[in-house]
Amino acid sequence: MKLRVGLIGLGRNWETRHRLALRALSDRFEVRAVCEQVAHRAEMAAREFGAEAVDGFRSLVSRSDIDAVLMLGAQWYGPLPIYAACEAGKDVYWAGALELSSDEIQQVRLCVERAGVAFAAELPRRLAPATIRLKELIATRLGAPRLLFCHHRFVAQPTTTNHAGATAHCDATRDLVELVDWCRYVVGNDPGSVLGMHHAAPCGPVPDYEMMSLDFSSASEPGNGAVAQISASRYLSLHWPEAITFRPPAALQVACENGVAFIDLPSTLIWFDSAGRHMESLETERPVDEQLLVRFHRAVTSLVQNVSSLNDAFFALSIVQSARASHESGERIRLDETPPA
Repeated sequence: MKLRVGLIGLGRNWETRHRLALRALSDRFEVRAVCEQVAHRAEMAAREFGAEAVDGFRSLVSRSDIDAVLMLGAQWYGPLPIYAACEAGKDVYWAGALELSSDEIQQVRLCVERAGVAFAAELPRRLAPATIRLKELIATRLGAPRLLFCHHRFVAQPTTTNHAGATAHCDATRDLVELVDWCRYVVGNDPGSVLGMHHAAPCGPVPDYEMMSLDFSSASEPGNGAVAQISASRYLSLHWPEAITFRPPAALQVACENGVAFIDLPSTLIWFDSAGRHMESLETERPVDEQLLVRFHRAVTSLVQNVSSLNDAFFALSIVQSARASHESGERIRLDETPPA
């Protein structure tokens, strides 16, 4: 079954990820319409896929030749396309970032469940070959994770307009959501509390450094769970090209009961145990972006609604928001013991 899809927002990963994945999966997806607030980008994408560039997301979701919508980038309209898609009975693939309050999160979840549509949140680090292999090693050789150090280095981008600043803030939130979900997935448990801090950038809406500490201990047994330190830095300028590539830290370092592992996405894993050093360069049949879209295709064609990725993404978003609130209050914030149902 070939899904007829409409694209709402192209986002920063269009050229390097989503465009390539949709072309590779042309036997499963047919792009019919494109809605993007930069009209030139919408026209170029529509021309490439033989689709139509449309002016608004409501026009797109109401089309009879659209089965599902792919939200690929942060746009000014926030969660409104999700509500419109649910009203029209269209399935949703969400790859962008949303700044939502707790009430809005509950409203989106309720809207999706009532509509009975498929909803897939893009969490690519889970499907990276190195992550999958690490989970195997945790179960067989390395033992339970104790400490995680997760860092992502970005290049500071100029934000000359309010729209660019808002987009940069949404992108920063999205990056942190993915990092939080990654650590939560590797540990295999939910954190009980978070402590956050950030350093304000000289100019612009996005801090040049954000850090959070997740404690996976339960309230009844403090100090007995894993601890994850997550950081994202944006202080390297485009004007320092040699510094950008200098000695980047491992994307994820995991100290376990019986050894330690270092991951560089998507497919490099180096781990150490009592037997010494082990280096694995992993390959997969399909790139991660194609796997994510294939999973969405299966979810749409299935008769069983699965909103687990929606809950995972929104729980990670709530942790990011709690970390930012922790910075403002200067106190560690307790989290729900389980993600919202």
